[in-house]
Amino acid sequence: MKIALKWSSVSIVLLALAIFSAACGGGNNAGNGADPSAQPDNEAAGTTEESTAPAADAAPVEITVWDKPHADDADKTLKEQQFADFETKYPSIKVTHVEQTKGKEREQFMTAVAGGQQPDAYLNAYPDMAPYIAQGITADITDMWNAFPEKDKYLPSSLDAATKDGKIYGVPSTMYVTALMYNKKMFVDAGIDPAAALKDWTSFAEAAQKLTDPAKSTYGNAILGMDWADWFFEYYVWQAGGDLTEQQADGTAKLTFTSDAAVQALQYYKDLKWKYKATQKNVVQSLDDNQKDFYTGHAASTVAASDWFGNMISKGMDINDIGFASLPAGPSGKSPSQVGGNYFIINPKASKEKQQAAFTYATFFSSKEVLEQQLQFAQDNGLFPNLLTVRSDVEVTKYVEGLSEDLVAGVQNAAKETHLEYFLKASLSPYIVKPIQTILLDEKADPKTELQKAQNLAQKEVVDKYNADLKK
Repeated sequence: MKIALKWSSVSIVLLALAIFSAACGGGNNAGNGADPSAQPDNEAAGTTEESTAPAADAAPVEITVWDKPHADDADKTLKEQQFADFETKYPSIKVTHVEQTKGKEREQFMTAVAGGQQPDAYLNAYPDMAPYIAQGITADITDMWNAFPEKDKYLPSSLDAATKDGKIYGVPSTMYVTALMYNKKMFVDAGIDPAAALKDWTSFAEAAQKLTDPAKSTYGNAILGMDWADWFFEYYVWQAGGDLTEQQADGTAKLTFTSDAAVQALQYYKDLKWKYKATQKNVVQSLDDNQKDFYTGHAASTVAASDWFGNMISKGMDINDIGFASLPAGPSGKSPSQVGGNYFIINPKASKEKQQAAFTYATFFSSKEVLEQQLQFAQDNGLFPNLLTVRSDVEVTKYVEGLSEDLVAGVQNAAKETHLEYFLKASLSPYIVKPIQTILLDEKADPKTELQKAQNLAQKEVVDKYNADLKK
């Protein structure tokens, strides 16, 4: 069965789907989230939902939030209605909504921070949480979170990227998981059992090789080699038991580009391309082209996020032909998936009254009511939602018809073992991309040598300065 989408524009679909993301995101190390069982009982502590927000007759509190929708945003009407709903529910909180420039959000935010104009609440991506926490840009909201009566309704893993040393620094807003999307029909036609093929690196490479047929213009795996190549490459480093960077106890960064895990991961990339010849010819083609190869039946598999199904279906792919699973296990025997999304962070320099108002605002926009409004909006407009949300009490499948249980199970299983993106990714990405591209384009290039070159340059141009600034 095919699900027709009302909007076929990729940009509009992806933009709208961003609302429903359940980690460029997420994730860096899962398992460091707050333990709900260790938090005080709400009734024993005498807390209520109203106790976490200003009283209706309280003096007005004015806050600034950078979340005003753009004129061409697909969900603009919905967001404006939700703004009005918040004003009705919390009349003592006056919100000024500010619109940002697309593609310049991070730069604008950091400029505001440096100039003492940080907004009271800001929707922040997973990868920036660790450095922002280290730099004191995010307020410690642990006490407010512990007093929040609905805290146990959030997935424990949704707090991972916002938790440091047991303290919480962000309200979960959206969440997604990135793992392996595969064409079940192509696997069946090739006589390949997906479960066996996705067992480990070797079985996957052999299956990808078998799925590659130049005469049919088909190949096993769409590898990402363009300017965001580190986005997917980091997953393979995790599967080999390592990471690309380490955040030290004092907050400083240590590069691990040349670790055994990173070298093994890059060698695997090299093997997929040159030994097994199981990738596309143009290994530096765009992500859009990788996706096109998948939904047109040329690529049998690709790394993908749990909020990408809508794009594939809108291009004519049958939902019943799509499989989703954790990536094949690497040398470590593990196969963590990247988790990402957004958090609302609060200005640590704002008054306590403004911080409480901002917290109330943030939790309103991740409430069951609001998330279900967004899912209903998706259904009404023919959009396929992300199958993960930050809350356990929101059933996404109620808003999608014809969804197979194995697809839902695949997404949920991929989310069981998650990992946050590597520390300082925003600054270090170009340095990791270079050796990946070199290996994919030059069969004679040596993985460790290329990674060493990249590490030397990144240390000199980024890490030394970052660490020095942190110690000032």
